[in-house]
Amino acid sequence: MALLHKIRVGKLAGLLCLCGAIGTAQGLELQECVELALTQNPDILVSQSQMAQAQAGLNQAQGARLPKLTASMTGTRTNDALNAFGLKLSQRGATFNDFGAGQFNPSAPGALSVAPTNLNYPSAVTNYNTRLEMLIPLYNGGMISGYVDQAHAYVKAAHQGDLAARQQVIFHVIQAYQGLHTARAYVKVTLKAQTAAEAYLKTTQNLLHEGVVVRSDLLSAQVNLADIKVKLAEATRSEAAANDQLHLLLGKPLGEALEIGRNFTPKPLQGDVAGLQELAVQNNPGLMAMRAQLDAVSAGVKVARADYYPHFNAMLRQDWNAATPAQSASSYTVAGVLSWQVLDFGATRGAVGRAEASRSELLAKLKQAEDGVRYQVADASRGVDEAQLRVDARATTVVQAAEAQRLVAKRYENGVTTMVEMLSVQAQLDKARADAVAAEYQLIVQRSALRLATGQLDKDQL
Repeated sequence: MALLHKIRVGKLAGLLCLCGAIGTAQGLELQECVELALTQNPDILVSQSQMAQAQAGLNQAQGARLPKLTASMTGTRTNDALNAFGLKLSQRGATFNDFGAGQFNPSAPGALSVAPTNLNYPSAVTNYNTRLEMLIPLYNGGMISGYVDQAHAYVKAAHQGDLAARQQVIFHVIQAYQGLHTARAYVKVTLKAQTAAEAYLKTTQNLLHEGVVVRSDLLSAQVNLADIKVKLAEATRSEAAANDQLHLLLGKPLGEALEIGRNFTPKPLQGDVAGLQELAVQNNPGLMAMRAQLDAVSAGVKVARADYYPHFNAMLRQDWNAATPAQSASSYTVAGVLSWQVLDFGATRGAVGRAEASRSELLAKLKQAEDGVRYQVADASRGVDEAQLRVDARATTVVQAAEAQRLVAKRYENGVTTMVEMLSVQAQLDKARADAVAAEYQLIVQRSALRLATGQLDKDQL
């Protein structure tokens, strides 16, 4: 039994590593392909841009907590009576004559009714105002802290989204990388079938010449060879398509030569389905991104509720006013502003209700996504078990089909069986080899899908 097991393993390994010759030092190993894809894949570039946006949003929200200092210079020229007189006061240059003192004669009747010309029709005044103004937020009902919490949550969501995008890219690279290995293995399998078909044709020609078989056997052998050549053309086209797909995923020109390294099979995850489901719910980056988004929406509720509370801010201002850009006539202003929105006819209540509804919606979507991930884990786990059984079964089938083909071939060479039986057992062997290649690829995909669902498909674990 041990010897038979070694024979099965050896035959399957030989079958599934038919591309071993290309796994040279010059070939790109899977991890190298992943590294290359992660540097230039469009999905990764998008997720990195989203992280940069989220970080910038956090910087913006944190900056709102700090005082804002504004510097300005305003040049004004006016003959508006009120503004002209005010600008003269700001320049510390107002005189009694600006009030029309020269027109005031206390001994004249109705002196108090005289409209002073200098005051009502002043000459144009030029003023340059240089200002430094600092606004200091002191309390805004939790609005600023809500924005900061929201920005932190969006940064976390963007980071988890980047992890999810990276794991998706790794999964696609595994599919493409092993897909190319599988396509090349199919070509090898078909080449073996073609070699066998050519040998059968030659044997049949010899047996026909000796009068052992009839001409219909020769025609069947020729038809079989033609059919195998068509299958070889199909396998070759599939290999070219798989090669192009990997080129596109790695961002390489389609005409560039590409050699890949060894076959890759991810290690199986340990644990039962229930444990893997809980692992997935806790570690799946897509779910973690949704939880962070839920935190952001909850912070949005806090922001909306801020209008229920008073806001208090301080202002410090330093002014310089002069008829020229020189900084003179200095003055300062210190102010504290307390505002409380007493009535807004339900606007704030509506904003809070909308934010709470968004939170409820996202919470429901999160629950749905968690259930979906649990299903993915269960389905992938079943797929892994099925694929492993199929790999073991196909290994045995290849050994048995090869032995059956050998025995029937000897009988055919001795003229004691028909071409129909010969082609039948050869077809069984060809199918067994192809099924073994497909089973191994399916096992790789299912194991990778299970790791993807549980958030364990990391490039460092390849």
